[in-house]
Amino acid sequence: MSNDVLIVEDEPAIADTISYALETEGFITRRCTLGREALELLKEGGFRFVVLDVGLPDISGFEVLRRLRTFSDLPVLFLTARGEEVDRVVGLEIGADDYVSKPFSPRELAARVRGILRRTERGTPPAPPRFEVDENARRIRFQGQALELTRYEYQLLRLFLVHPERIWSRNELMERVWSGAEESTDRTVDTHVKTLRAKLRAVDPEADPIQTHRGQGYSLGKQS
Repeated sequence: MSNDVLIVEDEPAIADTISYALETEGFITRRCTLGREALELLKEGGFRFVVLDVGLPDISGFEVLRRLRTFSDLPVLFLTARGEEVDRVVGLEIGADDYVSKPFSPRELAARVRGILRRTERGTPPAPPRFEVDENARRIRFQGQALELTRYEYQLLRLFLVHPERIWSRNELMERVWSGAEESTDRTVDTHVKTLRAKLRAVDPEADPIQTHRGQGYSLGKQS
């Protein structure tokens, strides 16, 4: 497993402090100062964790996380100089695993990274056995048959597979799968779920793994 941590921070002194603290704990760190650069590096893969500053020169850390969550569930620790609770809440709601406010203790930051990794890596359930996900090819097989999926169908089904049995509201799915997409509505989610179900049933007419929870949203049911 990769031990690389990407540090996205535009203040050199702070980045140096984080690098030293994490490398002392055995991590390998890489650094960048821009949100868009971070996203390109993360798309290439090879990272285990992200330390992400909220205030970046090009796009905000919040926007970086929104885009990251469209293709990865890599754990993220936010760095923020802001003391307002609303900023911390927003970060956690859009998918951050934790946050540290500046100024911070380097030892505390390293301890939080370790704690998040223990929690997420121990608790991440495998994909249901009837599904196989090929991350490199961005392809999903169902009962051994490759599914012909659009970009958003792939991202939607992959999200369900990473979090089996979790109920996702339409708003949560919009944030995680369609963030930044133009002219997307709640009906977009319903339409894609419908087409996904049709493609799964084309493989197995009795299959109905995507479950609807009235007034709540959708989940991927437990698979045998």
